Amino acid sequence: MANDKARSGAETAGDKKGILLETGTNEFEIVEFSIGGVNYGINVAKVREVIQRAPITAMPQAHPYIDGLFTLRGKAIPLVNLPRCLNVMSNAEAKNIIVTEINNYGIGFLVENVSRIHRISWKDMEPAPEVGDQSRVVGIIKMSDRIVLLLDFETIIAEINPEINAKLTTVEDVSTDIKTQRADVHVVVAEDSGMLRDLLVTTLHESGYRFVRDFGNGLDAWEYLRNLSAKDGPIESHVGMIVSDVEMPKMDGHRLLKLVRDNERLHDVPFVLFSSLISDEMRLKGESLGASGQISKPEISQLIGLLDNLIFGKPLKNPNEQ
Repeated sequence: MANDKARSGAETAGDKKGILLETGTNEFEIVEFSIGGVNYGINVAKVREVIQRAPITAMPQAHPYIDGLFTLRGKAIPLVNLPRCLNVMSNAEAKNIIVTEINNYGIGFLVENVSRIHRISWKDMEPAPEVGDQSRVVGIIKMSDRIVLLLDFETIIAEINPEINAKLTTVEDVSTDIKTQRADVHVVVAEDSGMLRDLLVTTLHESGYRFVRDFGNGLDAWEYLRNLSAKDGPIESHVGMIVSDVEMPKMDGHRLLKLVRDNERLHDVPFVLFSSLISDEMRLKGESLGASGQISKPEISQLIGLLDNLIFGKPLKNPNEQ
């Protein structure tokens, strides 16, 4: 299990095994690590394990953030020099590698020191202040004696691997008739990564889903949906689909899903989780909460196909397709 593997090499504060299987609690765990005297965090669900720094084989013409490849149980894995990526100058030795699997992509991140694991409520994480277009921080967690910054690892990986962006923006070209059918559907999107949210919304627009309202966290999305539920008329005339990330500040996607399913008016609105965290374990959690579907990022084509199927009861096809 990802939880157990992450604990090898990280100090724990008791046995929290099974937390990821709790449903709708709006809680998660982070692995805390440090670079240049600053404390950062990564969701445990993204972490396969933490290891000591390993020998590296250089790769010609690799991305500037990549130090090279290291071997873990016979598998070659790219290593991101996270201090270099964050443009942090430090004399401290980088001792640990956080081995992750995000968007079905295995990659390691070199950090100075991994300290411990914390259980956090999403409501205690604030969205990062806007301090520049290139900020890689998606959330701020205020501890009693320090601040922990939650990094946007998806954006870092997308910068390194252009295929991620390609899959987020490449969709099948469809007829005007199909776009017309999609145009009347009101889609609500919750995604905390600004870059990924912009790509997702733009791609939905280009595919014909023109009426998209997007939010950077689950709480704002919920307030909007709750207001829609109070309006007169059929609920499908106000919202036809909800697409949500799992990992978000203030309220995560699982908590948002639970609130939607518990709401009498919103209960039957199709709800799709679109996340880098769709592992077998997390898929079971989504199913138990009533997710209509779950798609791993960055498969936008699969997402749009699923939306069509959930909204129209069938995949939409061009006239020349059989």
